[in-house]
Amino acid sequence: MTLEEFKTECRSELQALRDGDGIYKLVNNERLPISDDDFEQMVIDCANSKFNQQQFGYIQARQEAYGSVQDQLDMQYWDSVNGTTLWADHIAQVKADNPKPE
Repeated sequence: MTLEEFKTECRSELQALRDGDGIYKLVNNERLPISDDDFEQMVIDCANSKFNQQQFGYIQARQEAYGSVQDQLDMQYWDSVNGTTLWADHIAQVKADNPKPE
């Protein structure tokens, strides 16, 4: 999705909240309704967050799936000892499971 599409999606989601129970901000321990400018900033922040997750979320997912450097080095060592390709297979699987967006 494009950033503009995410803005449209976020605007719809946030408007539903605003129309329902309302969206408020806390100022000096006082609950106040948000202004139109606050709402627009929320839409922008929401859209940017979703867009960044779409574009760069794969990086964190890969980092978590790769495992520690120590574990990878251990895989490489045992691959060299046993003539296997466990480490290369693991890396390929992580990349396949978490593709880089085009």
